[in-house]
Amino acid sequence: MSEASKPTARTKKTTQPKSATKSKSVTPTKSATVTKKTTASKKTAPSPSQDKKKTPVFPFTSIVGQEEMKLSLILNVIDPKIGGVLVMGHRGTGKSTTVRALADVLPLIKVVIGDSYNRSTEDYKKLPGNERSRPKTEEVTVPVVDLPLGATEDRVCGTIDIEKALTSGVKSFEPGLLAQANRGFLYIDEVNLLDDHLVDVLLDVAASGWNVVEREGISIRHPARFVLVGSGNPEEGELRPQLLDRFGLHARINTITDVAKRVDIVKRRREYDEDPFGFVEKWEEEQQELRRKVTKAQKLVHKVVMPDDVLTLVAQLCMNLGIDGHRGELTITRTSRAYAALQGRKKVTIEDVKAIAVPAIRHRLRKDPLETIDPGEKVERELEKVLGEVEVA
Repeated sequence: MSEASKPTARTKKTTQPKSATKSKSVTPTKSATVTKKTTASKKTAPSPSQDKKKTPVFPFTSIVGQEEMKLSLILNVIDPKIGGVLVMGHRGTGKSTTVRALADVLPLIKVVIGDSYNRSTEDYKKLPGNERSRPKTEEVTVPVVDLPLGATEDRVCGTIDIEKALTSGVKSFEPGLLAQANRGFLYIDEVNLLDDHLVDVLLDVAASGWNVVEREGISIRHPARFVLVGSGNPEEGELRPQLLDRFGLHARINTITDVAKRVDIVKRRREYDEDPFGFVEKWEEEQQELRRKVTKAQKLVHKVVMPDDVLTLVAQLCMNLGIDGHRGELTITRTSRAYAALQGRKKVTIEDVKAIAVPAIRHRLRKDPLETIDPGEKVERELEKVLGEVEVA
């Protein structure tokens, strides 16, 4: 079997209630839910509408500071081919909060109803036997899937549905986290502590955009195109060079030292904790404006051109910095186009390159134990030097 087929998607529908008993993170079974509601009704008797409400995430536009991290995430939304974001910085600086808040400002995507892999109509029709089908679609939020550090390879990649195999004698595939993250974001908190075997899996999938699973005589190949987002504290360990190079952008986060901003952070967080729904409503206009801006940039980015003189400058910069390979030029090109689209322009300028050069190549510099200068500052100095040579010429 070369790809996950239509019956596989139907299998998830029929097995989803059963899989709820396997993992603590999924929704409880119906009987457990009823018991919980009955117990709660004896104490406070909440209304059905109140019981269904979930606490909203902290609004993305209300986060104070950390502009490099927010910009890097938004640019990856505009063009996922940039390759993801690595966010490294001090503890308690809002890394996880910002990433999880991203989902609320993303434009909706169309998926085939009941499909386990969030496929669009076009992708669904590419499956054998589905060429003339007219599947029903629905608009859903872009998935942002958390990959816990303790996850097993079966949980990440998918595995055989043991319960169905025992009860029905049928070999069936149960999709994992990579299937859920297709066309969305895969977020790994404390990515520098991730087990090596999971790092190897992510490297393969991130490079190909496909997840291949071989389990007990079943061969499954399904799309797994996602934006990889990782966060962590550099004091707790470094990333493997192979994984580090796979991230398109590297945002460094530092503790804010401006007193007024620190006070504002505390006030906003306290206001959110006291009335999360009211706080979200207060920032809804800014959220909608950012969503409209991102949607417009997504449509414009493929029309943005990069002049040869700017591209030559980028190549000269990467060569002067001694960056191995050509991912540096490719990442700067894609990111600067996304940045220009975000500004509403169809042509990349040198200013666009200056705005994104540091997060695009700071993690690609060769490490020198005796080097005292910060990698970001080194990139900025070399960029100014190249620009100066261009102006003189």
